[in-house]
Amino acid sequence: MDDDDDVILLDLWVSVFGQRVRIALAEKGVHYENREENPQNKTPLLLEMNPVHKKIPVLIHQGKPVCESNIIVQYIDEAWHQSPSLLPSDPYLRAQARLWADFVDKKVYEAGKKIWRTEGGEQVAKKEELIEVLKVLEGQLGEKPYLVGGSFGLADIALIPFSVWFHAFGKMNIERECPKLAAWVNRCMEREAVSKSLPHPHKIYEFDQKKKKNGQ
Repeated sequence: MDDDDDVILLDLWVSVFGQRVRIALAEKGVHYENREENPQNKTPLLLEMNPVHKKIPVLIHQGKPVCESNIIVQYIDEAWHQSPSLLPSDPYLRAQARLWADFVDKKVYEAGKKIWRTEGGEQVAKKEELIEVLKVLEGQLGEKPYLVGGSFGLADIALIPFSVWFHAFGKMNIERECPKLAAWVNRCMEREAVSKSLPHPHKIYEFDQKKKKNGQ
């Protein structure tokens, strides 16, 4: 499917899940219309396109919705065949890519939520839990340039948006605790599709502080 006309992304700039989709679209060079959603005032289009979960991101391609960020990234890879491929050609490595993308959702995202919702000593403990999760990912990375195989793909796209949140979380020395993973972040950020799709960490920090000030 080479036609990239009629592509709409329902998104929110701060969403790590929306950022995954933006990275995948940028990697493939797909032109699309980005529509920002307000979680407190969801548009009729979002409710129509994602009636089950009623949340972003939603990719609408030729009038048909695709939901859930990791599924959307895989859809993009299959719908637009131009390089680069976002999943390996080898079936085992494809399965590994899906496994680690799922690990990010179940471990990194959940650990990050706990940090967001706690303070003081409890938050310090939750940060240590996140570091342990990141060390597992660093073990998977090993000496490879990317998480699965030798190419940037699904698992990397799943994880890299979380890197801009580390600054917002406060004192977390990723460079000291996970030096290989820190180098991986820098390697990913050298890709134009990544650097142009992610907000600056300071912008995330300001967003985080504003939400906390408002008691959200």
